[in-house]
Amino acid sequence: MTATVTAPLGIRAHAWGFRHAGRRAWAIRDLDLTVDPGERVLLAGPSGAGKSTLLTALAGLLDPDQSGETAGSLAVDGVPPARIRERIGLVFQDPESQLVMARAGDDVAFGLENHAVPADQIWPRVEEALRLTGFPYGPDHPTGRLSGGEKQRLVLAGVVALRPSLLLLDEPTANLDPDGAALVRQAVGQIVAETGATLVVVDHRVDDWLPLIDRVMVLGGEGGVLAEGDPGKVFAADSERLAAAGVWVPGRLVPPRQSSTGMREPLLAAERLTYTYPGAAGSAVADASLTLRGGEAVAVTGPNGSGKSTLAMMLAGLLTPTSGVSLAQPALRASLPDLPRRGRRTTFDRPLHRWPANALVRAVGTVFQDPEHQFLTPNVRAELALGPRMAGSSPAQASARVDELLERLHLSHLAGANPFTLSGGEKRRLSVATTLATEPKVLVLDEPTFGQDRRTWLELLHLLADLRDEGHAVCAVSHDLDFVSALADRELRVRTGQLVAQKVASGAPGAKRGRA
Repeated sequence: MTATVTAPLGIRAHAWGFRHAGRRAWAIRDLDLTVDPGERVLLAGPSGAGKSTLLTALAGLLDPDQSGETAGSLAVDGVPPARIRERIGLVFQDPESQLVMARAGDDVAFGLENHAVPADQIWPRVEEALRLTGFPYGPDHPTGRLSGGEKQRLVLAGVVALRPSLLLLDEPTANLDPDGAALVRQAVGQIVAETGATLVVVDHRVDDWLPLIDRVMVLGGEGGVLAEGDPGKVFAADSERLAAAGVWVPGRLVPPRQSSTGMREPLLAAERLTYTYPGAAGSAVADASLTLRGGEAVAVTGPNGSGKSTLAMMLAGLLTPTSGVSLAQPALRASLPDLPRRGRRTTFDRPLHRWPANALVRAVGTVFQDPEHQFLTPNVRAELALGPRMAGSSPAQASARVDELLERLHLSHLAGANPFTLSGGEKRRLSVATTLATEPKVLVLDEPTFGQDRRTWLELLHLLADLRDEGHAVCAVSHDLDFVSALADRELRVRTGQLVAQKVASGAPGAKRGRA
């Protein structure tokens, strides 16, 4: 890459804070921050501490007159960030919010055209950005056929092509497989080395970023800064306090939660599931057969784009297979004794994708890869109550279940908030909670630990382990190897749409533990 070296930008904040419109609590407040030009800083801290809000403000995208209230001062290169927005690049948590074109190359070129880059420079820069970020396809590949992780790489390529003076990254590797995440970090390191750009990266998992950063800053959940300085010194001096606050401190072990009861009877069986997307040359998933049993946690792992999410959607009855079936087994049918008699036998004999919604929601709970795709109501409490109401619960039963989940998943203070205004980690916990609200016997979860701090990650781990031990079947698509190691009783690996290996996961008794 032959990059134009740009003057890096510095950051100054004094007693700065921001409160979203309609919210009582401040998203972030009392922040004093200095980042020198060319410095590389990692922002850490508990979920909901305001890290994403800060990056959005630094990119000049928060307008207090329209979206909330601000306090104190925040400047980039001595001026409000909105004045020099064209010199700042931001990669959001949600790649969907930054994809605008139907073809990958056009999406990267879109920003260059808007910045009036000379026509003869646009496509060389597009191709170089795609290569640097490890994007696995050519510029003509449809963006609608990308996995979540592949979309993240494409969005990063679009920002990298602009060669910003300040590069802001909001959990850029959260949905990537380990190899893809390493490629992105390598690309980021090369970019900032060549351009001298200032780097601010938000990530809960700090270990892999340590070689790239000069300083770590830990934001507190109640405002201000918990700790800052050299990463080695910060984590060595204050390990216990930071871990208790939800920070992923390098080197701390995850306590494994292996099954205490053992496998029970089959609940769901998939037979030769195959799916081919319209116009695709090959199948996203081909001839996949597996059984989910009560009392067992199964992890589905594999590279981005290998078909894991497609397989999960077919398993859960939310995507009609091109061929093959996903069928409820007798034990799962027996868990629904009050299903209306009329049509009962017909319903149970059908593949899951043909079940009525009020029966399916009680049998199989699904967490989508993108949590926003399953939000339907104006506030968190209503979102959690929707499933129980569809399943026929009384208002009192639904309210009690909602209160329990709000407390368990640390969402009580957000009960009245719009789901779309939550942080990425909060949205993920809400999507898990909505799935659990109807108490389904089978759970199919796509990246359930995305965006979680250490405290909420452990809460999700123990919650899912408790459900597994109570006889539920848990199937989790995940790139989070610590989560797989700590919870899974069995691991299924997917490669190019094929289930190529089955093994006992690395968290089995006697295996090496992960880190937290």
